Amino acid sequence: MRFAPAAAALSLLVAVTASVGSAKEAQVDPRAGMLIAQAQTALEDGQPQRAVDLLEAAFAVDPQYTPILLSLAEAARREGLQGKAIRYYREALTRDPGNYAAIAGEGAAMVEKGAIERAQRNLAQLESLCGGSCPETRALATAIAQGPRNSKVLTAEAVMPDAVVTQNLAKPDGGAR
Repeated sequence: MRFAPAAAALSLLVAVTASVGSAKEAQVDPRAGMLIAQAQTALEDGQPQRAVDLLEAAFAVDPQYTPILLSLAEAARREGLQGKAIRYYREALTRDPGNYAAIAGEGAAMVEKGAIERAQRNLAQLESLCGGSCPETRALATAIAQGPRNSKVLTAEAVMPDAVVTQNLAKPDGGAR
């Protein structure tokens, strides 16, 4: 019993230290930070493929830094690869389910693909998390209101080449006529 107060004080100290340690925002590896900055410049210069290459290198250096996934998703969207962008946003959401930027970005990528109903689910989720006045909610609502960038959605049948039927002149036994 004489150690109870000391044990209680020690457990309180450990609990406070643990909560302060987990409340810190993740720090990016400096090498990855340099690559991310170069990628941002490449995106601003209209070079999304270069940005993707730099971001993938940054992700290899620091795979635990979730904002790299958001940047990769943005670069993929600028290249017109919305499916790839959605995959990056979902990976970010697996790590941080309440990430407003990932929810909004995934919704915007869905709008760009023409999946308006699914994007509206993301909008509803954002509205429940941060309300209608949060910037991510407003941005996604605007994207949904504008609709898909490419209004012409092609199907596989629409891009099929014209079939040309020719007569087979071979004999049933495999020889030519």
